[in-house]
Amino acid sequence: MKLMTRTTSPFERTALLKNAIGDCVLTDKEDCFKASYDGMRLSFMPEAVVKVTEEWQVGETLTLANKFKIPVTVRGTGSTLTGSATPICGGWVIDLSNLTSIEIDPINSMAYVGAGAITGKIQAEAEKMGLFYPPDPASLKFCTIGGNIACNAGGLRCVKYGVTRDYIIALRGYLPTGEAVSWGRPLKKFAAGYNLRDLWIGSEGTLGVVTHAVLKLVKKPSSRWTCLAAFPNEEDALKAAEELLAMRVVPSALEFLDRLTVKGVEKETLEHMFDNLPGRSLLLIEVDGTSADVVDAEDRIMNWVRHRAEGYLFAKTDQEAERLWRIRRQCSKAMFQHGDTKLNEDVVVPITRMHELVHFIQNIAEETHLKIPTFGHAGDGNLHVNIMYHKDNEDEVKRAADTLDRLMEKVVELGGAITGEHGIGLAKSSYLHLQYNEVEINTMLKIKHALDPNGILNPQKIFNNFHPWEYNLIDVVLPWEKQEGKS
Repeated sequence: MKLMTRTTSPFERTALLKNAIGDCVLTDKEDCFKASYDGMRLSFMPEAVVKVTEEWQVGETLTLANKFKIPVTVRGTGSTLTGSATPICGGWVIDLSNLTSIEIDPINSMAYVGAGAITGKIQAEAEKMGLFYPPDPASLKFCTIGGNIACNAGGLRCVKYGVTRDYIIALRGYLPTGEAVSWGRPLKKFAAGYNLRDLWIGSEGTLGVVTHAVLKLVKKPSSRWTCLAAFPNEEDALKAAEELLAMRVVPSALEFLDRLTVKGVEKETLEHMFDNLPGRSLLLIEVDGTSADVVDAEDRIMNWVRHRAEGYLFAKTDQEAERLWRIRRQCSKAMFQHGDTKLNEDVVVPITRMHELVHFIQNIAEETHLKIPTFGHAGDGNLHVNIMYHKDNEDEVKRAADTLDRLMEKVVELGGAITGEHGIGLAKSSYLHLQYNEVEINTMLKIKHALDPNGILNPQKIFNNFHPWEYNLIDVVLPWEKQEGKS
């Protein structure tokens, strides 16, 4: 959909916006460039960046944008991998990263947070009170809670604790037309009216702008135990994951790494977790809870691992556990040992069909001569499939695009989902028709039109037919990559 603006120049529109909300409107080229891309590294320049410091400024910005039919894209830190924070239609970018308030209510076990609060900081503040905010996306040190809500982010602990949606009690924000709304209340129970809170969660900033959230907290686990188990191949590792879950052990994390991922990590870190078993497929297992619960689970898992795995390491201290986790945290970075560009997918299939999907990936990799390292959350069937290629090799680009088509078709055939935690954005919009039929997609579009009649909010996302491999990615070091370099 092409957005039309009334007969005012960008300069005039920006002047009106500055007059309405003050100096938080930025038009400098450098400021606009920083807001032109996200973790996907596609760049489209906006007219202005609205770096809000107060919630009401969001409403004023949307009111003016709606009046002049100006595209609006909302962002936190821009860590999304799907292009959902990329201002593909230009217009204005609303930056929520200054809305960082965090207030912990230990009596009601709730957190009151601004949309720009960093997820890891929310967790740290909760833990000071003996409480726990479980969702832990890999980007938790730099992603914002608003972004987590927008894509219904998951994480490594989903297998036990669930995803972002499971911890949202109430939301506050603005409709695309600029009116202030609140969905839900800070209560343990609330059954009044339609549940529009959940409509916003996972809508990727297309149905409204979240400025504040009330989160559910749980009691912080007092103990944890971690182990790493090696298997000769992927099928053995995934079948072992099924066996572990069938034992009625509830791990707080159950992570899978295929052999290609492990080889990349070993090359990246110059370290072998198992000196005598290089390049094996791995399961990283963690349990948490009370000391008694953890000891019981530890005994059962240790006995099982000793008979089932080819090799294993048990963490006896937090430092040893951190060493085991380091291999998992290096996975994304290690992908670039296999190519300079990746199509990064976060597909989901039933747990009992993961081995079928991985077998399919291995066959297609052999057929296309592409490297497709795969890792992810074996406890909930959510796998990160990385189709690696070299962007200057036209033949590889075509093979990668064709492989992605076949992957998505296979995922849906297996009863799965084309995304489990990243969302659709631009990157997966071409495949929405595989997940939903025409009636279902049209129903979503009717909801979109009802709330956003001028189509200004995050246009071209979710429903657009977009092919990321057809665009050049910008060569930038992302802010969090600089932070990682310092850590």
